[in-house]
Amino acid sequence: MDEERFVAEPPKDTAYGRGPFERDRARVLHSAAFRRLAAKTQVHAAGSGDFLRTRLTHSLEVAQIAREMGARLGCDPDVVDVGGLAHDLGHPPFGHNGEEALDAVAAVCGGFEGNAQTFRVLTRLEAKVPGAGLNLTRAALDATCKYPWPRRAGHRKFGVFTDDLEIFSWVRANAEPERRCLEAQVMDWADDVAYSVHDVEDGIYSGYIPLGSLLVDPAERTALCADVAAAYSGESPAALEGALLDLLEDPVLVALAEYDGTFGAQLALKQATSVLTGRFVAAAVLATRAKFGDGELRRYDADLIVPRETRAQCALLKGIALRYVMRRPGADARYAEQWDILVSLVDGLVRSAPEGLDRVFAPLWTAAADDAARLRVVVDQVASLTDLSAVAWHRRLVG
Repeated sequence: MDEERFVAEPPKDTAYGRGPFERDRARVLHSAAFRRLAAKTQVHAAGSGDFLRTRLTHSLEVAQIAREMGARLGCDPDVVDVGGLAHDLGHPPFGHNGEEALDAVAAVCGGFEGNAQTFRVLTRLEAKVPGAGLNLTRAALDATCKYPWPRRAGHRKFGVFTDDLEIFSWVRANAEPERRCLEAQVMDWADDVAYSVHDVEDGIYSGYIPLGSLLVDPAERTALCADVAAAYSGESPAALEGALLDLLEDPVLVALAEYDGTFGAQLALKQATSVLTGRFVAAAVLATRAKFGDGELRRYDADLIVPRETRAQCALLKGIALRYVMRRPGADARYAEQWDILVSLVDGLVRSAPEGLDRVFAPLWTAAADDAARLRVVVDQVASLTDLSAVAWHRRLVG
């Protein structure tokens, strides 16, 4: 059942000994959507520096962390790898800012969410098997389902659009409603670890994050913890302050308080990245093993256990990137420009379709049953663009 595909395929040549999950991994790696991640924003704009991460490098790092963590728990490593490689395929240009812009313009057709778009890319939009996208196995698709439910009132995050529910229901056959498989939980924690540690690494390298100031400024620590409690953590700001002090006083971060970009400083930065990543992964593996034992754990055999203190420290690192990188001076003007590009691009394509769409999406627009379905095709088109191509399309269509 785990190896089943939505559309049955002819038997494969097994001369190379590749299993179905290895094939899934190859399909994601060779997909057009995966290649486009190279020019999509992670935190810093894609192409803004030689050191900085894109969605592609981030996805590769998530997959590597997830694969090793999953293997230590007994998960099939290729299934977990697929979850990590594919988890951001649905992200539009300009990162989460672009996601929010498309959600606003897509309200009449069910909104937009990057995780739901990932599922749509994998099961519908990628060119591999007609009617099934990449036609991955049930287990591999389930490993990508970070939010296994459709949109519902009062919740921003969801994992499937209404018109993709048929294949979603097939993927989730026999799964408890809204429960994530272990491989998806491992992918999600690997994403949090990579996001928090690596975005801070990029921010320190770029000179945006004042670790030294945080150590000596109680008011700034309080403000940071308030940000984290509002955005990333269920802990109170007061509880987070203790965890923040412990984190800042860790020798691997103390060594970065006066980061100056020299080779020695870069060695210390890479050491901190390695130590924190290993620590966060090991804490989850040990806690999960302590509860569920030493056997092979996969699919719905167990839930990933992440200690409370570990989650708090990870959230604090994400908050550091939020406060000092994503909200740095001048960022609001850039975000407003990006928002306008995507909103006006959707409007321009709605007015110029089908001629304005590319040859993949134009037939889908023509076949759509109503205005809401046609708008979804336009949103699919815009979400598929890279940062640079979104700017180019906007310049050509809108001026």
